[in-house]
Formats: sequence, structure tokens, C-alpha cells
Amino acid sequence: MMMLRTAGVFLVVMGIIWALQGAGLLNWPASSFMLAQQQWVLYGALTTVVGALLLWWASKIRR
Repeated sequence: MMMLRTAGVFLVVMGIIWALQGAGLLNWPASSFMLAQQQWVLYGALTTVVGALLLWWASKIRR
């Protein structure tokens, strides 16, 4: 369960970062190829959803 939760949190955090970079709201690092690239908003959103599903699944298995 700990591995699922860790992976879920990692995916949620990375997905949010990717989406913000793709939207041009997080310009870090300055040399990133993902800045203001709309496809990274989608990739980030999908990654966040997968991470949230892993967290949900980990909570269901625990019970």
C-alpha cells in the first residue's frame, strides 16, 4: 500500500507541475521544453488523474 500511495503522490505532483508548465503559469526551469506547450497541459492532467486513481485504489485496498 505504501508503494501505491507513494507512486500516486508522485504522479499527482508531477502532473500538476507539467500542467502548470504547459499552461505557462510555472516558468521553471527557464530552459524547459515544456513551457507554454499546450500538449503538456493534457499530459499533466492525465498524469494527475492516474495518480489520483492510484491513491483511491490504495485507500480501497487498505480497508
